This record gives sequence, C-alpha cells and structure tokens, in this order.
Amino acid sequence: MFSYPKIKLFINGQWRERDGDIPIINPCNEQPLGVLPQATRQDLDDAVTAAEKGLRAWRQSSPAHRQRVIESASRIARENRDYIAHAMTLEQGKPILQSRLEIDRGCDILEWDATEGRRTYGRVIPTEPGMRFTVTREPIGVVAAFSPWNFPFSSPARKIGGALAAGCSIILKASEETPAGAMMLVQAFADAGIPDGLINLVYGRPAEISDYLIPHPAVRLVTFTGSVAVGKRLAEIAGRHMKPVIMELGGHAPVIVCADADIKRAAAVSVTGKSRNAGQVCVSPTRFFVEDSVYDRFADEFATGARRVKVGDGLDESNAMGALVNARRLGTIDSMVQDAVAHGANVLAGGSRLGNQGFFYPLTVLGDVPETARAMQEEPFGPLALLSRVQSVDEALIKANSLPYGLAAYAFTESAATVEKISQTIQCGNLAINHLTASFAETPFGGVKDSGYGREGGIEGLDCYMSTKLVSHKMSA
Repeated sequence: MFSYPKIKLFINGQWRERDGDIPIINPCNEQPLGVLPQATRQDLDDAVTAAEKGLRAWRQSSPAHRQRVIESASRIARENRDYIAHAMTLEQGKPILQSRLEIDRGCDILEWDATEGRRTYGRVIPTEPGMRFTVTREPIGVVAAFSPWNFPFSSPARKIGGALAAGCSIILKASEETPAGAMMLVQAFADAGIPDGLINLVYGRPAEISDYLIPHPAVRLVTFTGSVAVGKRLAEIAGRHMKPVIMELGGHAPVIVCADADIKRAAAVSVTGKSRNAGQVCVSPTRFFVEDSVYDRFADEFATGARRVKVGDGLDESNAMGALVNARRLGTIDSMVQDAVAHGANVLAGGSRLGNQGFFYPLTVLGDVPETARAMQEEPFGPLALLSRVQSVDEALIKANSLPYGLAAYAFTESAATVEKISQTIQCGNLAINHLTASFAETPFGGVKDSGYGREGGIEGLDCYMSTKLVSHKMSA
C-alpha cells in the first residue's frame, strides 16, 4: 500500500521543507494526512529569480527539445500512475478509478501541448519590393499559475504544459487542500531533467502569494482556475499592473433535455456525469431544463439511477462516488438542498448527509426547483441536480442564459435543427450535444461572461502564453 507523501516546495531545481499550520485532511475519515508547507517571502523571491533564470535558457531551446522533455515527464507520470492516484484519492476523496483517469487526461494534455509547441508558426506578410514584414510568436515570459483543489493533477498539467510548450517558465501555486497531485507532477518533470528554475512549486496562504507574485515585474502572465469571486480579485490586481490573464472560473451548467431525446440514455449519462468527482467540477451538469412532455419519465429515470450510485471510500473500487473535499462543501450542499425544499422543490433522490464521519453526501436530485431557490442562482459545486419543467426549447434557452455564468452547457436532442438553434443561442464557451464531456486535450476550453476569458487546450491553448512581434525590414534605401 502506498503512503501519502511529505509535501515540499520545489524552487530552482531543489525540494525545500518548510513548516506550516494548515493540516491536509483526508475527507473520507477526517483524519490528517500531513501539514502544508508555507513558502516564506525569501522562498518567493528565490522562485522568481529562479524562474527568470530558467526562462533565459528554455526560451532559446528548440520546440523539438521542449517536446521531448515534456513527453518524457508525461511518460514518467504514467509509469507512476497508481502511486499518484492513491495520494490524490486520499487528499481529495474521488474514487481511485477517477484519479487514474485524471492522470491519463493530464498526460494527454501535456503530450498535446508538447506537440502543438512545434507549430507556433509566424508568417511573412507580402508588401512592396525592398520591404519585408515578418510576424513572430515569442514566449510571453514568467507565468504565475494558480490551480484548484478539485483536479490536483490535470489542472496543473494544463498550466505547466501550456507554459513550457510555449517556451515560458512557471511558478505554480497549487491547492493547499490537495497538494500531492501537483507535487508528483513536478517530480515527474524533475526526473525528466528540466533546467533548474523552469518550474517552481509553492504553497501557502493564497492571498499572500498572489499579492506578491502578480504585481512582481518579472511575472508577465497570470493564469487562474477557481471561483468567480477570487478570479475577479486576481484579475483586478493584474489589471493594475497591465498583466494579461487566463481566467477559467466557475460555471452553473445548464442541460436542455428535448422531447425528442433518448430519455433513458440521457438520464443514465446524466447520472454518471453528475456524480463525477461528486459534482465538484466547474462544468458539472446542474440545471436540467426538461420539456414537459418527457419530464416525468426523465425525472424518474434520473432519480432511480442516482439512488443506485454507491458512495464511500474512494480507495474501494466498487464505489462510484467519494467524499466531498471538506466540511464547508458538505454544509453548503446541505443548506442549498434545505433552501430549495423550503422554496417548493421535491427531493427525488438523496437529500441528506450519509453517516457522521467523512464528508459524504449522496447524489441528490431535486424536482420542480423554482428559480427563486438559492441553488438555481449560485453554483452548488457538489452532487446536486436541479430539475425544472419547460414548455419549449426556446424557454429552456432563456432560462439557461439567465445567469452570469457561461462555461459549459449541454443538450440532448435528435434534431439537427434543434442542435443548430441551441448552438447559435446558448451563451457558453463549451457546448456538448448528447454527451457530457466539455473538454478534451485537443479542443479549446474556457468561458464567457463571469466564467472567465482566455483559453486552455487545443491550438488556441498556447496563444495566451505567447506574444506577437512584427519585424518590418527595409532592405535598401
């Protein structure tokens, strides 16, 4: 059996131990796994200096060399998948099978970015004889990256992969609640032989680190995945210092279930999608707008499937859903359920905490949820599905677009015309039809409205990590 690793900082190619007073808690049994090391001001100074040094060497390396290094790190991570997955399940609670899939997905992202880094082409613009316009794309510089607790491996992989493939260096502030995934990813890069200073990993109190890194003159890009409130604060700091940002923020994903959909399949897919990571996913399907003629059938299928989802210790491979990450999440979900019921919603499945040890909450399905319920306005970020009746697709679209969120959206229909209408009308960065996967390594990912801006993944994924330069050359007088 694997043990949980001792968490350390990684600065200038060396691991550093530091004291701290923030415990790392196993959400399955509420027992401490370790203590989070907290970076000192000197550690942050050293990380910036190291990142500047790492940048100077890395930006001059060939894209082919960068590809080999990134792919080597990915291969090492895949070889250690079981160890990494075990640590991630201990700290975050998700089932071990989902942890393994997250590592696979993170490595897919690294490999895509590594290859895409060889295609960061410039161009020559035709003009009059004796003059040449050349456009080049260059690494933007040192990147300050902030990754969340819900995907401890794949979210840091997105940021590290994009930065390194573009020729940048990076300072990663990973989650204080789930630090092992990021640390083990960085270990894979260290084992792959990255230059000192290219990747730096720090932990500590988030506000202190962001207040130091974002204004620092050496930092040229900020990338953040997390809540809308924190994202707006970080973007405000970056704006005061003219720093570009990538903001992948919260969502409140609508799901439109049309009368012509395969209802049994739509409900089964929704159970699987909603239970993934216990609903603690920014693209988790949450607001289900179901045409009235199929509402009762969909609700019954969904609730029946939800009641069959086995919840428990993520290390038990028979469990399909694990614990919520902490007591705050547990309290928030329970309060949202109680509020929705007080506003007239019906509990079709779940609806109360499981047991009294561990942060376990069942997959909960609420029917006929009114718009006034708190959960219909605020992102639940947990295993809570909200079902509402609509009389038409047009009504569903109005309700789907009514919130300031715009990250992911979903629809189930067999009509090409309906797909076209939804595609043109829905306000989101990622729309999936007849399935519930919003992001792939080869596709761009990001939101609109309060869900952020900038893109990670796909051919667009390296754009934010690069700057464009025009060289105009008059060759003779």
